[in-house]
Amino acid sequence: MTKVPVGDQPKDIEVQIRELILRYISNPNSIILAVTAANTDMATSEALKIARESDPDGRRTLAVITKLDLMDAGTDAMDVLLGRVIPVKLGIIGVVNRSQLDINNKKSVADSIRDEYGFLQKKYPSLANRSGTKYLARTLNRLLMHHIRDCLPELKTRINVLAAQYQTLLNSYGEPVDDKSATLLQLITKFATEYCNTIEGTAKYIETSELCGGARICYIFHETFGRRTLESVDPLGGLTTIDILTAIRNATGPRPALFVPEVSFELLVKRQVKRLEEPSLRCVELVHEEMQRIIQHCSNYSTQELLRFPKLHDAIVEVVTCLLRKRLPVTNEMVHNLVAIELAYINTKHPDFADACGVMNNNIEEQRRNRMARDLPPPAGSRDKAAVPALSTGDAIPDAGTGNWRGMLKTSKADDPLIDEKNKFAPVLPASPQRGHAVNLLDVPVPVARKLSAREQRDCEVIERLIKSYFLIVRKNIQDSVPKAVMHFLVNHVKDTLQSELVGQLYKSMLLEDLLTESEDMAQRRKEAADMLKFSSEGYRVNSHTCIPTSGL
Repeated sequence: MTKVPVGDQPKDIEVQIRELILRYISNPNSIILAVTAANTDMATSEALKIARESDPDGRRTLAVITKLDLMDAGTDAMDVLLGRVIPVKLGIIGVVNRSQLDINNKKSVADSIRDEYGFLQKKYPSLANRSGTKYLARTLNRLLMHHIRDCLPELKTRINVLAAQYQTLLNSYGEPVDDKSATLLQLITKFATEYCNTIEGTAKYIETSELCGGARICYIFHETFGRRTLESVDPLGGLTTIDILTAIRNATGPRPALFVPEVSFELLVKRQVKRLEEPSLRCVELVHEEMQRIIQHCSNYSTQELLRFPKLHDAIVEVVTCLLRKRLPVTNEMVHNLVAIELAYINTKHPDFADACGVMNNNIEEQRRNRMARDLPPPAGSRDKAAVPALSTGDAIPDAGTGNWRGMLKTSKADDPLIDEKNKFAPVLPASPQRGHAVNLLDVPVPVARKLSAREQRDCEVIERLIKSYFLIVRKNIQDSVPKAVMHFLVNHVKDTLQSELVGQLYKSMLLEDLLTESEDMAQRRKEAADMLKFSSEGYRVNSHTCIPTSGL
């Protein structure tokens, strides 16, 4: 190892040589040959130091001790050759090379080996048969063959894996395009098929980390839109008792009404049903976003060939995006119409609504009877227990079998003893006017917050129950009809027309050259992949027939 630059050598010559050595000996399939002169201190050997960095256990290091004939008089390398100083697993072999004078005199290698053997017999008789250049050659050959035998199975496996990887990579790049018309039609058809298969759940590449495609659309319908959104909407949300009472009073006009007007119920229930439109439109938006995400999914996993033709990929994405954009307002309009249909006709004859009203009528009438029996004392002088007074013929008894909810809204001031005369609407007069000033009744404000009379409380309770009952019916209809509308007007329509739309806009002779233009580096990467595949195949054949690995040794 050069430590000091000499001549025109670069200043970092030491670093370069060190990196070069480490690049070779750090390979776990290599055998390290650490050469050290015998006339130097083994503790300062740079070769053994670097070898230990890459091979701490010394399992693949063979030490060679040179210049045994140049040691000082009275010293020998016996302890070093026996491994007592620096132990290595593959052994330590001493050699005697030709001197510079021998090289200048053109001393033959055979003569040098003979003289070396004579020196070893004289100086190291016990180690003569395990030292020398010939023994080093035989040892290296044996180590090499054994090392090949141990490493060859792993090398074959690695080569096979690399060959498979490069073959897959080469397939993804595809062959050079000869028939551009057929290639374009094939790519369009494959993309459309993969897009539809992703929605249907039959795609080749299925996500395992998150929901996508048709599975996410199903989740949006039944979980996000159905269970989390619609079912969490309060039928009476944003509606107070004062709102209900105000609607009832506004619907009666200037005349006091004997019956609670039907208009107030319709007005309030339409207000509540209208609240279902916003989450329904949000459902359409979520499905539209998922169908946009499917485009990227197909581009990344299903149609790798599109990466060869970036312009074709961009054109396909643009066509599908435009198709989805065109279907979005149509679907939104249909969902808006579904809510408008529910608002157009309040079907109080709906079977579920009639049944609910019948049950509710019975409950309210029973509660009314109980209140009457509790609040009215028995007649004077009567020794019997207080009995529930019978309803007069003027009271309206709702028909539970027909669900006549209008009957339960009927009330009579003369026959209803529950009306609290003290809590009726009455103007709140201002403070006593000063003497000589008249009171202007038009300046008296309308009361807003006060205690409701028994009749008003009952009327509000009835309206609330009717609104809740009818709202649940409409919500059930919306929860069922909105996903069907989205599937018909958006999802299924895109599936049915996607391929024809792509073919109609992209399959044109004037666009073939531009759409099927490969990216600049695609041809170069294809050539590199083909070369690596060829190299891997040749390396495997060499390993199989000659048992000599192509790299690493």
